[in-house]
This record gives sequence, structure tokens and C-alpha cells, in this order.
Amino acid sequence: MIIQYISYVRVSTRKQGKSGLGLEAQRETVRTTAERNGATILAEYVEVETGKSVKRPELAAAIQYARLTNTTLVVAKLDRLARNAVFLLTLRDSGLPLIFCDLPDANELTVGIMAVVAQAEAKMIAARTKAALAVTKAKGKLLGSARSGHWNGHEQQRDAGLLKAQPLGSASNAQKARERYQQGFLSEIKDGREQGQTLAQIAAMLNKKGIKTRKTKRCPEGGKFTPMMVWRLIDRYLGKEYLGNITKREPACAACN
Repeated sequence: MIIQYISYVRVSTRKQGKSGLGLEAQRETVRTTAERNGATILAEYVEVETGKSVKRPELAAAIQYARLTNTTLVVAKLDRLARNAVFLLTLRDSGLPLIFCDLPDANELTVGIMAVVAQAEAKMIAARTKAALAVTKAKGKLLGSARSGHWNGHEQQRDAGLLKAQPLGSASNAQKARERYQQGFLSEIKDGREQGQTLAQIAAMLNKKGIKTRKTKRCPEGGKFTPMMVWRLIDRYLGKEYLGNITKREPACAACN
């Protein structure tokens, strides 16, 4: 009887994927296991993805191919699949023949236990990293791209990133504001203008109902509406046809002046 394996190997970073770091050791482990069991490796799937992610197309393709060819999926190490207990247990219960080279005698119980342990390990690593960064920051040290000299020689990449991020951030903020206003009181402003109410009357109505302006650094709790704030909302979200001939501008937030 010919025994065939589908090999799945994974590394966590693109640097490792390009350099082959970690991949060769996994391949050697799978090859040794195949030789010991008298099997041949039918295909190999390589993934470059963090272990916490369950969205891995190469693993999905490896599982599908193993089912189509009625072969066994071989993984060098259990933690190469995922640090996610639910995902591992689902895979275990799928009925697909599995071999973990570091646990050749693994059964459903041991795989389930190791799955929970792997997920706990991922949480502990994240907690330790977060704590270490907090201590470093508390000492006044800069982190990430804020570090002195981080962008030396890469200023063009930084500027390009800023140019790309700024409009995306503005668009995101505008969308959030639009959703807030549309779900809240924008219809009341529209009805008020259709009924002939002035900007001042609408502002007074909103303030009487206890509705606050959008929270900002200047107004962390939100402020009172002014005719100018109503003017801006109409101009931005309802259209200039609801402005009439009003052009006089007033302070944006009376509570902050």
C-alpha cells in the first residue's frame, strides 16, 4: 500500500518566508517522518501567516487537496497550525487524517489539550509584550516610529504614508459623523427648515432637548448648538437648498468661547 502525505509548513513573518528561515527545519522534520513511515510527500503547501490567524488560504488548499487525494496532512509542529483552540478542535473533528511530527502518537484528547495550551501561550506572549512596552513607555522611552533616527534614510516612505493616511482618516471621521447625525437629529433639522424655522430656532430646539455637539478636544463633553453649527450641518449633510439666503457666521461652539 502506497502511503502519501500532504506537507504543510508555516512561518510567521515575510522575512522568514523569503529567507527560508524555519522552513528548511520543518521540511526536514516532515521528510524524516515520511521516511520512517515509508511514505512519499505528494505535495507541499507553504504559508506565511501569524499563528493566531485562522484565515489561511494555503492551509485550506492543503486540507482540500488531502481530502481529494485521500491522503494525510502532515505538520511539523502543532503550533504551526494555529494558536486558536476553536480552529484546531474544528480541524481535529473534521475527520481528516492528521500527523504532527512533534506528537506522532497524538490522539483526539492530546490534540485538544495542546490546542488549548497553544492558545493560552499566545495570550501570555501578548500580555508579556504589552506589559514590557508599557514599562518602557513609562520610563519615557519612545516606541516604534517615534524613536529617534527611525526614519533616517526613509523620509520619503514616511511622507508617502502620511499622504495616504490623512485622506483615509478624514473620510473615516466624516463617515462616522454622517452616521451619527443621520441616526440622530438630522431629520429634525430638515423638518424645521421645511417649516420655515430659523437657524437660531433650530439651535434652541436642539439645546432644549439636551442634544450635544460632537465631542472634540476643545469640547470633550460636547457643547451647545449655535446657529453657525446648524448652518454647517445643513450645508454638509442636507444641501445648500436648505440654507436659504443665510450667510452670517457665528462662533462654532458657544460653550468653548
